[in-house]
Amino acid sequence: MKQRLITGIIAAALFLPVVWIGGILFIFSTYVIATIALYEVLKMRSVKVLSFPGAISILTLWIFLLPDEYYKILNQLDYSKIETALLSVLLLLVYTVTKKNRFTFDDAAFAVFAMLYVGIGFYYFIETRDADILWIAYALLIIWTTDSGAYFIGKAIGRKKLWPDISPNKTVEGFIGGICSALVVVAIFVYFVPLETNLWYLLFATVVLSAFGQIGDLVESALKRHYKVKDSGTILPGHGGLLDRFDSLLFVLPLMHILQLI
Repeated sequence: MKQRLITGIIAAALFLPVVWIGGILFIFSTYVIATIALYEVLKMRSVKVLSFPGAISILTLWIFLLPDEYYKILNQLDYSKIETALLSVLLLLVYTVTKKNRFTFDDAAFAVFAMLYVGIGFYYFIETRDADILWIAYALLIIWTTDSGAYFIGKAIGRKKLWPDISPNKTVEGFIGGICSALVVVAIFVYFVPLETNLWYLLFATVVLSAFGQIGDLVESALKRHYKVKDSGTILPGHGGLLDRFDSLLFVLPLMHILQLI
């Protein structure tokens, strides 16, 4: 617990100022974090980054993460991000033939899906920061308070297991407690820092985002359990990998845009 706390403080001290500064530094940092997260996913299936499928997945991720304002080069070539992703799919399928099915259709699908899983979330990380840093604060507040509330309330009164086959320590009471904690903290937050949206809709969105943030954590837990790994990586002592820290954010940020909060 001590190591986990120290790592968390150091990571926050490095990460939060970069988010605050924004601009090129933030975009570059997001690229680095997303690339490491994708590496962690590919490693679970033993896909090497220095391989054809690994390189295609990483390169497609980098194109996918390009903010709209920096996407002019591909626009001049009349290529969209969707067309780039389709080209990646075709190249990976051709690779299954050249490898005579030692690299299978399932492997190709995994490489593409891993890129989308990581890429969509981090793309919206950049877009949300570009819209307003207050929305980043809102998202992080939901995730952190949900996580803390679920942990402490679940530990205090948790009885009914939420999904024992995936995450044996999570409880239904903790799940609901996490949502309630997020609601209380967000209500306090918007009292002092008003966000440009209807309050009741914001609270409704908070419930949805808090729930899906916890589901995002369960999705990553299911992925790790399937590939029989404890953590996605070891870059953060006491926490695991970067994917372990951003799994909820990968669900929350896209949903904020789908819910048209931004």
